[in-house]
Amino acid sequence: MNSTWRKARSFDTTVRLLMVNQLTINLGFYMLMPYLAAHLSGSLALGTWAVGLVLGMRNLSQQGMFLIGGMLADRLGYRRLIIAGCALRTVGFGGLAVADALPGLLAASAATGLAGALFNPAVRAYLAAEAGERRVEAFALFNVFYQAGVLLGPLIGLALTAVSFPVTCAVASALFAVLTLLQARGLPARERTAGGEEATWRQQAGTVLRNRPFWLFAAAMTGSYVLSFQMYLALPLETRRLVGDGAYGIAATSALFVVSGLVALGGQMRITAWCRRTWTPHRCLVAGLTLMAVAFLPPAFTASTVPVPGGWGAVLVMVPLVACAGLLAAATAVLYPFEMDTIVALSGGRWVATHYGLYNTVCGIGITVGNLVTGAVLDIGRHTGFAALPWLVLALVGAGCATAVAALARGGHLGMTTPATVAA
Repeated sequence: MNSTWRKARSFDTTVRLLMVNQLTINLGFYMLMPYLAAHLSGSLALGTWAVGLVLGMRNLSQQGMFLIGGMLADRLGYRRLIIAGCALRTVGFGGLAVADALPGLLAASAATGLAGALFNPAVRAYLAAEAGERRVEAFALFNVFYQAGVLLGPLIGLALTAVSFPVTCAVASALFAVLTLLQARGLPARERTAGGEEATWRQQAGTVLRNRPFWLFAAAMTGSYVLSFQMYLALPLETRRLVGDGAYGIAATSALFVVSGLVALGGQMRITAWCRRTWTPHRCLVAGLTLMAVAFLPPAFTASTVPVPGGWGAVLVMVPLVACAGLLAAATAVLYPFEMDTIVALSGGRWVATHYGLYNTVCGIGITVGNLVTGAVLDIGRHTGFAALPWLVLALVGAGCATAVAALARGGHLGMTTPATVAA
C-alpha cells in the first residue's frame, strides 16, 4: 500500500481530491444501500412489490439519466455537476432517513439515483482531463480508491445499522454534505472545449450518437459488466445453495467480497504497471476479458457438488467460488484503466463526459438484460440437472467479448490510445 500512497501523492491536488471524492462516494453509498431492502421490508413493513419499486426507482433514475448528466457536465463544467450531484445525494440520503411512506421513499430514492447520474460521468471526465499523459495510471489509482469504498462501506454500515437504519442514512448524508463543501472549496473550474458553447444540444448528442467506433466498443464491453455483476447474483446464490443461509452462508458471502476488494486494493497498481510494460492497451483489454471468461470455469467444475452445511467441508466447497471472485477482481484491475482511457480516445477529446454518460447507460441496460438471462439460465441448469450450464454460458460471454474487442482492434476501430485534449 505504500507504493499506492506514493503514486497518489505524485498527482496534483485536484486529482487527489477526485480520488478522495470517489472513495467517499462509495463509502457513503455502500454503507447504506446493502441494508435498504431489509429496512423497507422489515422496519417499514412494505410489501415486496413496494421494495422492488423503491430500489428500481434508484436504478432507473441513475441509469436513465447518465447521458443527460454527461451532456450537462460537458456544457456547464465538470466541477458544477460533481458538486450538484453530491449535494443532491446529501438530500436523498437524508430523505431515506426520515421517510416512512412510499411517496417520500420514492422521491428520496430518485434523488439518490439522479445524483449518481450527475457526478459519475463528470468525475471520470475531470480525472481524464487532469491526468493528461498519465490517464491510465490515474484510472488504475482511481479504481483502488473506488474498491476501498466498496470494501469498507458495508462494514461501517453494518455497525451503524445495528443501532438503526436512519442513523446509517444520517451518517451517509453527513458524509456527502462534507464532500460537497470540500469540493466546492477545493475543485478548480476548467475551461470547456473551445467552440463547445456554440454547439446546440442536438449537435452535441448527434456527435456522440454518430460515433460508430464508440458504439461498437460499448457493445463489445457490455458483457464484461454482466459478468462483473455476478458478484451480486450468481455467486451469492451458489454460495447460499452450498452452505445455506445461516452464519456460514453470511460469512462465506462476505468472504467473496473481501477477497475481491483485497485483490483490487493490493494488486491494482502492480497489475496495471505490468500490463503496460508487457502489452499494448488493446491487448490488455483482450487479456482482461479472457481472464473474466476463465474466472467462471472453477465454479463450472464443481457445480454438481452437494451442499455442505458447515465445517471444513463448507470451506472446501467455497474454494471455486472464492477463486472466481478473485479472478474477476484481477480481470477488472486489468481492464478498467485501459477501458476508461479507450473511451477518451474514441471521443477524440470532445464531449468526453457525454461519452462516459452514454457508455454507462448502455452498460446499465446490458446488466439488466444480462441478469434476466442469467437468472433464466440458472433455473434451466437446476431443472435439467446440467448444473454447470450457467457457468459455462458466462465463460462463453467473456470469450465472446474478448473476441469482439480483438476484432475491433484488428480493424482499427479502437483508435489510438494517446492522451487527447479534454475539457471540463
